[in-house]
Amino acid sequence: MYVKAVPLLLRHPTVLVMPLLAAVVDLLISQISPYFTDPLGGLGGFIFGIIVQLVYGFCFGVAVIGANNVWRSRRATFDEAWEEGRSKAGGILIATIGFYFLVYAAGYIASFLGGGILQIVLQLLVAFFLIYTIPAAAIGGMPGNFAIGASFRAVRENVLGAAVLAIAFVLLWIEAPNLIMLHFGYSLSVVAYQLVLAAIRAIVLGYLAFPFAKQYDDVAFRGYW
Repeated sequence: MYVKAVPLLLRHPTVLVMPLLAAVVDLLISQISPYFTDPLGGLGGFIFGIIVQLVYGFCFGVAVIGANNVWRSRRATFDEAWEEGRSKAGGILIATIGFYFLVYAAGYIASFLGGGILQIVLQLLVAFFLIYTIPAAAIGGMPGNFAIGASFRAVRENVLGAAVLAIAFVLLWIEAPNLIMLHFGYSLSVVAYQLVLAAIRAIVLGYLAFPFAKQYDDVAFRGYW
């Protein structure tokens, strides 16, 4: 699945459109938000952070829809994925909010129960069981609150697959861009650095849409819920 995703992405580059849009929005907000938050001592920065996460969540949801259409040998056009994603936008956005809220709540509760290690562990555990939340809303068409439950059941039915997917997500989405830019970004200007980083993030997110779509669809097709 992870190997097949590469040629599929190359043959269907339209899957990258929405991840690229999300990366560009992230870049633009990172540039303009200081003008609004710096005079207030950084106050309100979390609002821009929420906006960025919502944009990423929705754009990833559309990319997952497009990738799922590819796996199912449909036409897999951008218009088709966009129309379906637009019709499910409410569920995808609510699912995204629910995901980040529960991860934040887990960390907040853990901060009262122990040290930083417990906080990290509990947040990772919650994020692990919610890993299919956006695919459940995007592919399954489930409302945001039901998507959370669907993700939990999907992980429970295929713990190993979810664990591999989680590891791939951490390595590719979090570690790979920083590692690449650490070795090759030192010679770039500030603007070029940000543009290249945005492009890398878009490619990674577009690629990840394929295993997320395939794995969730496989579990859901077996009729576990």
